[in-house]
This record gives sequence, C-alpha cells and structure tokens, in this order.
Amino acid sequence: MKFLCVGYYNAEKMDRKPKEEIDEVMSKCGPHLDAFLTSGQVMLDAGVEKGVKQLRRSGGQVVVDDTHERAEKIGSVFIIEAKGLEDAIRVASLHPSVQVEEGEEFGWRLEVHPVHSYKGEMDEC
Repeated sequence: MKFLCVGYYNAEKMDRKPKEEIDEVMSKCGPHLDAFLTSGQVMLDAGVEKGVKQLRRSGGQVVVDDTHERAEKIGSVFIIEAKGLEDAIRVASLHPSVQVEEGEEFGWRLEVHPVHSYKGEMDEC
C-alpha cells in the first residue's frame, strides 16, 4: 500500500525567530532524515517552497489565484510504501518533523493518508 504524508509547520511562529536560530534547528534534521530515507520504504520525499497557487472552477472557467494566507503551511510531502497503516506510521515517525524536539514549538506535524489510483493499485509514483 502507498501512503501520502504531508508535513505542516506554523509559519508565523517560525518567522518570528532569527534566521540563525532556524538554521540551527534545521541542522538537527539531517540525522533523522538519513534514518527515514534508509528505511527503504520512501518512494518520494520533497520539501515544499512558498508561493502556492490555487486552481478552482468558477463560472465555467479554471481560475488561478493566491491561496488565503494561513499560519499553518505545508513544508514537506512524501510517499511511502508500507504493509498497512501501522507500518506507514512507523516509517513516518522517523521523519524529522516529529523527531526534532524544537519542531514542537513551531507546530511541526504530519498527516498520513492511504492513497489509491482511480485505475486500481498505484504501480509507480
């Protein structure tokens, strides 16, 4: 089974801190990220940049605009292959967003979503 995991953070809390302090916290992610990636179950791991656009249908047209500003932002997404939800949670729990202690102050958290394809089991990502 495949699982999409989405990592969130509170941008307002992180933006209040000096860059040096954020860099120090981020430097603690490396060892956890190494353990996460060497699990052999991570199919895709990507950080998400600022500058999101929203697409929606309105008046028979596709409209593209900026999303509404929210304190909570998506910081990372990853796809893992796992035997089931418990195994997916085990692998996701290796990710820095829930391993780095300082992340708690910045609202770091993960969601784990089982995914499927409309055509059946996903063979590739």
